[in-house]
Amino acid sequence: MPTVSEPRRGRIDKREAILAAAFVVFAREGYRAASVDTVATEAGVAKHTIYNHFGDKEKLFLAAVQGLADDALAKNLAAVELLREDGDDLSAVLEKVGRRLAECYCEERSWALRRLLQAEVLRMPQLLEIVQDGTSDKVQDVLADRLARLALAGRLRITDPATAAEHFAALLTAPLEARSRLGTRPIPANELAEVTTGAVRVFLGAYGN
Repeated sequence: MPTVSEPRRGRIDKREAILAAAFVVFAREGYRAASVDTVATEAGVAKHTIYNHFGDKEKLFLAAVQGLADDALAKNLAAVELLREDGDDLSAVLEKVGRRLAECYCEERSWALRRLLQAEVLRMPQLLEIVQDGTSDKVQDVLADRLARLALAGRLRITDPATAAEHFAALLTAPLEARSRLGTRPIPANELAEVTTGAVRVFLGAYGN
């Protein structure tokens, strides 16, 4: 079986360390105030190493956002994949999925990612492709597909799965935005459970059989 050579593995590890440090610095200081020097110090590498890997500050920023968006996509899709056609208690399954999605949404890195997007999207419209098209829309599409399967199995009354997916997401995220004060206040586990239970109750009130 082919293996990654040690020099290649080391290069990959260094790149990942730089991206992790870059996101920390950009989230803490904002894009404009952050410097490549600060990222280099945070990552424990030479400044020229960052330029060798990424070219310039903007490309480093976009790569850091892409890395976090990819991670968020994987976690959210893993949550949605729990929503299957089978299972005895649809409410319990929806609550499990909703709780996982809420936890993903409330991760500090997720809040930081959304703040960076809002701050820089007018100057870097490609951020929308990374975060919205490449992450949020994909999660919504998979959620819509799962809800459509549940409708075909006779477990939900849905004629427009895409709209139903939007409603489910909104029932989760709107209270989380309010309770967290736009990500400035951690939400305790009991409140996450309360939001999730309420979202599922209202959703099933609209779409349940």
